[in-house]
Amino acid sequence: MNKRKKLIVVGNGMAGVRCIEEIVKLAPERYEIIVFGAEPRPNYNRILLSKVLEGQHAFQDIVLNDWSWYDQHGIRLHAGETVSFIHTQSRYIETVSGMKESYDALIVASGSTPFIPPISGTDKAGVLTFRTVDDCVKMKELSNTSSKAAVIGGGLLGLEAARGLLNLNLEVDVIHNAPYIMNRQLDAMSARMLQKQLEEQGMRFHLSRETTRITGRAKVKGLRFSDGATLDADMVVMAVGIRPNIELAMRSGIHTRRAIVVDDYMRTNVPDVYAVGECAEHRGISYGLVAPLYEQGKVLARVLCGMDTPPYTGSIPYSQLKVSGVDVFSVGEIGGENIDTAMQSYNMIEGTYKKVTMRHGIVAGAILFGDPSEGPSLLGLVKRAAPVSELIREEAGGMTAAEAAADALPEHETVCSCNGVSKGIIMQAILSDGLETVAEVKASTKASGSCGGCAPAVAALVKLAKAGGQRSQKSRPNTADRTPARAVCSCTDMSHAALRQAIDEAMLQAPASISGLMEALGFVNRAGCGICRPAVRYYAELAAADSVGNPGNVQSVGASDSAPEDRSYRGVHIRTGDHAERTDADVERGMRWIEEQLMRDWANLSLPYPVTAGIAESTHGDVSVLVQGIGIAASPAGWEVYLGGHAQHPVREAQLVGLAEEAGEAVRLASACLQWYRQKSRFGEPLWQWVDREGIVPIREHVLDACLQQELADKLIGNSKWYDANLASGHRYEAKVLG
Repeated sequence: MNKRKKLIVVGNGMAGVRCIEEIVKLAPERYEIIVFGAEPRPNYNRILLSKVLEGQHAFQDIVLNDWSWYDQHGIRLHAGETVSFIHTQSRYIETVSGMKESYDALIVASGSTPFIPPISGTDKAGVLTFRTVDDCVKMKELSNTSSKAAVIGGGLLGLEAARGLLNLNLEVDVIHNAPYIMNRQLDAMSARMLQKQLEEQGMRFHLSRETTRITGRAKVKGLRFSDGATLDADMVVMAVGIRPNIELAMRSGIHTRRAIVVDDYMRTNVPDVYAVGECAEHRGISYGLVAPLYEQGKVLARVLCGMDTPPYTGSIPYSQLKVSGVDVFSVGEIGGENIDTAMQSYNMIEGTYKKVTMRHGIVAGAILFGDPSEGPSLLGLVKRAAPVSELIREEAGGMTAAEAAADALPEHETVCSCNGVSKGIIMQAILSDGLETVAEVKASTKASGSCGGCAPAVAALVKLAKAGGQRSQKSRPNTADRTPARAVCSCTDMSHAALRQAIDEAMLQAPASISGLMEALGFVNRAGCGICRPAVRYYAELAAADSVGNPGNVQSVGASDSAPEDRSYRGVHIRTGDHAERTDADVERGMRWIEEQLMRDWANLSLPYPVTAGIAESTHGDVSVLVQGIGIAASPAGWEVYLGGHAQHPVREAQLVGLAEEAGEAVRLASACLQWYRQKSRFGEPLWQWVDREGIVPIREHVLDACLQQELADKLIGNSKWYDANLASGHRYEAKVLG
């Protein structure tokens, strides 16, 4: 066994440790990992410090990885040890205490520190920041001898600190230099609503005020403003922003601007030195929110594990205020040049407000106040640069706004951006494991486990799943195929298998539109919802494709439906890596031929869930076939075909299906696997989940049978020609498919 490389991580915060978590999942034996953390404690959730200050959580409640986690994965943690210099030429680090440690690769994840504005008196006793557990402890201790606290900064962090100080029985004044609070995330209307709600909780606000001095001799006595006015206070909390920790990088010769400059793969200008998190500057932006930091960590983990990965191209910033009794969500661009209002609504009775912005007809940002349940769906629209027309959705009968938003969310859309958990993964966990609470979903999938902002959406999904189960229990016999826990959604009591069979039978009897199928099959909501509409469309397309030679079925399915199709469910995304790096001419020719065949046969197929495929010169090539849905790798004996890999959380390694001597045999076997997946899976079920559920041995036994393999491959090619013909001829499948 080769000696493991040594990886040093400077920083024990959320970004650096998330990258480590991904590495130990992808390649647990690749690195000896050493972590240096300035704080004398394990990794914890800094986002929830406000809950610690409020008294809702103790420190142990916000620990993400306790001491035993480091031991379990063989990670050496030097807690309370600060790195003072990186010797980039000799590849070793030094700490303040004199420790030295060599490295093969190094990640700088040093985070940030609170920004202290140039105000006279910030060095007095009683001036605090709000960034660490120690800060919370100091505030609690000082509250015992204080009565009035002033928070300088009316942004997210300042308001969360102010709420915590109220819970310490202090009078709290918030000073903000802008005309309204949270001015970077909110508009004037939503900010006024928020201010009113916080004033009712006890906060006092001083807006458009510039603090020039903190008064008092050695200890804080109050504040003086630029207009000469004063304010009494015996505690001052600075919460005006953060500053990336770049001093270590600057001393060590690593290129910095506002933060440590990195490329799309989180590489600095120094070989084998990387940076992630708040200390990193990517394309001129340094992010201070958890979701972008986690996205960076995932990309870097795959880079360090030698795996193919899409580059990190930036993140859409979004935020959610974590103050008890207040629900505020903001994403994207709220104002600015060429930003217009696409949708705006205010409900005075319920105290809710919604605003969606656009630029040239494209969704650019959104604000939600009072009900943040639509947050994940709006975040998805902003990320996809969706047209404003997608905002218009049919109301689902009998649902709350939260349930309707969750219902309309596509299966592949991300609900928990912090941890990259999609609606499909959440629904699968709820239905298969019988989960009944947000806490159970969090334990199973990590959704809502970081900032907690997606908890309302997760709660709505749990309620939707329960409603579907209850309805089917009342309406239908409890058969194996129509059990309550497996109903497609609340519009019908049928399981996916029952729905598919019913559609096959209906299509044999007479052609029908999507709406007609739903009506004929007794859907409670005949218009369907965001869960069942695309499922019915997919099953109807399969039935129509299998009815080659029956033009009546082909032309009428969904003829009256007009919603745009989600194109990620059509055609397999094929990865082949860098052709220039290949040295074996025969392997190169074989890979090119396989790629051409798959591009021809798999390009327009309708799929139950987006599928990726990889073709490589080996399982250790520049494209990792072991984390693709379908992988084909050259080997000394021919071509190996793998199935069921998954690169995101939860990571799955593809399993070997079989060996083919010739490239043509490999294409036939891979096509048989894909067609078997299309025929046997449920709509919305990722390929890796289907492999887990079905079992690789039964799949292997079926597709390795010579006759069945040929039959499946021929059927897939026939379906492919049918889709190509219908797309080319302009039938409704080109632009009129429900998504």
